[in-house]
Amino acid sequence: MGISDAFLDEDGEPVRRIVHVDMDAFYASIEQRDNPSLKGKPVAVGRAAGRGVVAAASYEARAYGVHSALPARLALERCPELIFVKPRFEVYRAVSAQIHKVFAHYTPIIQPLALDEAYLDVSEQWPQYGSATAVAHAIRADILRETGLTASAGVSYNRFLAKLASGQNKPNGLFVIPPQHGAAFVASLPVEKFHGVGPATTKRMHALGIRTGEDLKQWTEAQLRPHFGNSSRFYYDIARGVDHRPVEANRVRKSLGTETTFARDIADWETLAATLDGIVDKLWAACLQKRILGRTFTVKLRYAGFQTVTRAQSEPFPIVEEEQIRQIALRILKSFFPLKKSVRLLGLTISSLVPQDEGKPPVQMGLFE
Repeated sequence: MGISDAFLDEDGEPVRRIVHVDMDAFYASIEQRDNPSLKGKPVAVGRAAGRGVVAAASYEARAYGVHSALPARLALERCPELIFVKPRFEVYRAVSAQIHKVFAHYTPIIQPLALDEAYLDVSEQWPQYGSATAVAHAIRADILRETGLTASAGVSYNRFLAKLASGQNKPNGLFVIPPQHGAAFVASLPVEKFHGVGPATTKRMHALGIRTGEDLKQWTEAQLRPHFGNSSRFYYDIARGVDHRPVEANRVRKSLGTETTFARDIADWETLAATLDGIVDKLWAACLQKRILGRTFTVKLRYAGFQTVTRAQSEPFPIVEEEQIRQIALRILKSFFPLKKSVRLLGLTISSLVPQDEGKPPVQMGLFE
């Protein structure tokens, strides 16, 4: 059955066609493309020295358990042959622009998630190609021709399933989930595979006996709410293959953040400060990648017992140096001491965002200038 016939709801009405495109090991693949001596070798994009972390890893490196956000020290322990390459974000942005030009040829409804992935709504455009699957095939072929890089794609009737689908046949693959298979596909998946269910939520779900989509489907929204709050409706829906979120072509990012959940509760300054230091490294790399700056910084602590507290500091102008962010974050963290309880989660968010090119503070002129 072609996708043009399959994408109907229970009443025989047409549904949306969403394509999620995800480049394969984007940064590392660009480095291997531009330096043929790296092809077939384990490559990590990032900084090997000091507190460096892996920004991206080639598939050869991933075979050793090397992945993004892994500390460089651990990456080298897992793969002593690992080759670290300094990031070239200007090059990655230029290639990303090529990819988005390809997307725009097929639809104006594009929601970028990062330099290397995006949602595309092709609900209006698919008939001229025969099916949404054909659109995804054409996009992947154009990207390969224009950039020399491979992309994987997922096709489905909503964003949640399209993103799940794009990860099924990586690298250089395509996977389709039509409406009549959506709920069954979700039922068989472990909850940790769900986009939107992170490690901390996975742990809480496991503690409740929720390990698969089928397990999650047994819970009503009212039963989920005491455990997951405002996210309960989202979890209730996705367990049934439902996601009403549209592809938002002009979606503006409001914040950027990352957090770490500890294996054991932490109460000492040294461990928390060192962890926050690494979080700043990751966030600054993400800011450079996305070409954004921010002026509001929020530190989040989750105490043992799941009480969550936050404190924020806003600056008059966007911060343009990583060391300044580190000092602000540490100052906010210090304000929590002495701690009320030991800490199980530590996070940092940057908000009040502006494009990097607009983030330079004004220069005060002299009286007679």
